[in-house]
Amino acid sequence: MSPNTIYLNAFWENILEKLKSELSKPSFETWLSSTKLIDFSNNKLTISVANEFAKDWLESRYSALIKSTVQNYLNEPVTLRFIAEQDQTVEMPAEAQGMNFGVLSHSLNPKYTFDTFVIGNGNRFAHAAALAVAESPAKSYNPLFVYGGSGLGKTHLMHAISHVITKNFPSMKILYVTGEQFTNEMIDSIRYERQVEFRNTYRKIDVLLIDDIQFLAGKEGTQEEFFHTFNTLYEANKQIIISSDRPPKEIPTLEERLRSRFEWGLTTDINPPDYETRIAILRKKAQLENIIVPDEIIIFIASEIQSNIRELEGALSKITAYCMLTNQPITVHLAEEILKDMLPQKNQKAISLEIIQKVVADHYKMSIQEFKQKKRTRTVAFPRQIAMYLCRELTDLSLPQIGEKFGGRDHTTVIHACDKISELRKRDPLVEKSINDILTKIKAN
Repeated sequence: MSPNTIYLNAFWENILEKLKSELSKPSFETWLSSTKLIDFSNNKLTISVANEFAKDWLESRYSALIKSTVQNYLNEPVTLRFIAEQDQTVEMPAEAQGMNFGVLSHSLNPKYTFDTFVIGNGNRFAHAAALAVAESPAKSYNPLFVYGGSGLGKTHLMHAISHVITKNFPSMKILYVTGEQFTNEMIDSIRYERQVEFRNTYRKIDVLLIDDIQFLAGKEGTQEEFFHTFNTLYEANKQIIISSDRPPKEIPTLEERLRSRFEWGLTTDINPPDYETRIAILRKKAQLENIIVPDEIIIFIASEIQSNIRELEGALSKITAYCMLTNQPITVHLAEEILKDMLPQKNQKAISLEIIQKVVADHYKMSIQEFKQKKRTRTVAFPRQIAMYLCRELTDLSLPQIGEKFGGRDHTTVIHACDKISELRKRDPLVEKSINDILTKIKAN
């Protein structure tokens, strides 16, 4: 592979990571995951896609999103050109071809294997449990429930399990889906009167992997369907692997009967990587991509990016792609400039719960003491929920610690507040503006 191809791959991988966060997992996997950047010259990106149908679909529905993502990344205008690789069948939306439930093992990411998973103190137990399940499905831990923050490797482990089972037990039927995909397919099955087909797809398999199960929170019908699917598979001694961004007991409005079943097997968490693991992850990434990266750059990235693996690898891809496209040598000074939007502010005073309470109280012209009282009027409850949400987003305090500072409230109250405000930010521009105003004031304190 030529250096130019390597750097194009690194650049495009970083763009795909950004697009993945903008789209549902089924949409991303169907239309974008297999695309390739084959040329980038004169500010024109030439993108290879599977066939003419995919080319037309991307041009009509996703070109604006791809273009804006690249332009924001490079801070300069670009144009796009899609070319079809070959004439082959592409999976079409449910409305176009009838429903094709689930994603079988052939759609798994080939890069997500146990060999490419870097083991550290934060994920050692989860890795060992995943490997045990992969080597002996339905015999070691069933169900296996893995939880942790975004970008820490949960999906990587789930795909790795699937790869091993596919290789060692080729007769087993494996199904990998997200909580969102399961929900959407269930709704479509009702809409198109295909419930029997839907249930057969999910209940006549050997291994079910469901990612981001927290998406089922608050969806009573979906939880009911998944409850029966879980029971059918478990009673037939089939392996179930589940991932979430939080442990079962912290998923809001999750039925108790599902919560207890999730805890029947083994529950394990994944924590952010420590410094040594971050170094190892970056070196592994460079090795897999055949990229030569100076040690001082590896050390710089590992020291500055501490949140999750996705951002860590994204930072490396961004630096190497930029240097290739601009034909500049990689230096720490240049890396710092390239990553300025990703790096934490220097000398920034730590944000405390007390600062958040004060700023929110001042913004809504109320006293901090009102946060701790039992009042449930909207004029008090809504600002309190915003303050709780910001405390979870901006501090390292646990849910019980936050609840305690708001009048001894239960952690479930904090979860409800966070989920409510998170949803309102997405659909109510006034709420989004208010929170942005508050954030500006908090950072100014």
